[in-house]
Amino acid sequence: MTGGPGSPAAASPARPGAARPAVPSVWNLANMLTMLRLALVPVFVALLFADGGHNPKWRAVAWAAFAIAMITDLFDGEIARRRGLVTDFGKIADPIADKAIMGAALIGLSVLGDLPWWITVVILARELGITLLRFWVIRYSVIPASRGGKLKTLTQGIAVGMYVLPLTGWLATGRAVLMGLAVLLTLGTGADYVRQAVQLRREGRRQEVLRGREA
Repeated sequence: MTGGPGSPAAASPARPGAARPAVPSVWNLANMLTMLRLALVPVFVALLFADGGHNPKWRAVAWAAFAIAMITDLFDGEIARRRGLVTDFGKIADPIADKAIMGAALIGLSVLGDLPWWITVVILARELGITLLRFWVIRYSVIPASRGGKLKTLTQGIAVGMYVLPLTGWLATGRAVLMGLAVLLTLGTGADYVRQAVQLRREGRRQEVLRGREA
């Protein structure tokens, strides 16, 4: 006879130490930093276009808002992973916040005539394409962030931040060179993500076929 009071089957649900791990609250430090970054997007846009968009003082304040947003991007994901604060909200909101602040800066600078539109289009098209690729393969696996991708993000952030500032002379030349490097990294890492996505989807479909044969 099984399932009696003294049987393992009956005792297993109440096994000591088998409690489920606590689910982190949405209102944790990592998510708060992400929400701060989202809140800074309209603030940054307003500062960027203040007084016609070319007032050095307002541009410096806009740069400060952009820099704070970029700093939160460096820390929120790391804090979430190290402290076990990863939530579904953070998984969705973090990339949205990243793309929102960067997209606002690129489009705003192009509208003001400070950054060529083709650069904005190339970077935003790549970001949209990678997002779609992630959804394309999410059924099978997750495309991990590469070192090249992280370097691309850092280079983009520094270059765009320099374009927000009213720089002249060798600093203006330097930011143009850095932006050129950012564009190259954008295209190179984008191509690598495409390669990874195709491989992951191909392997995922192959595994599905094998499981179907075994069933």
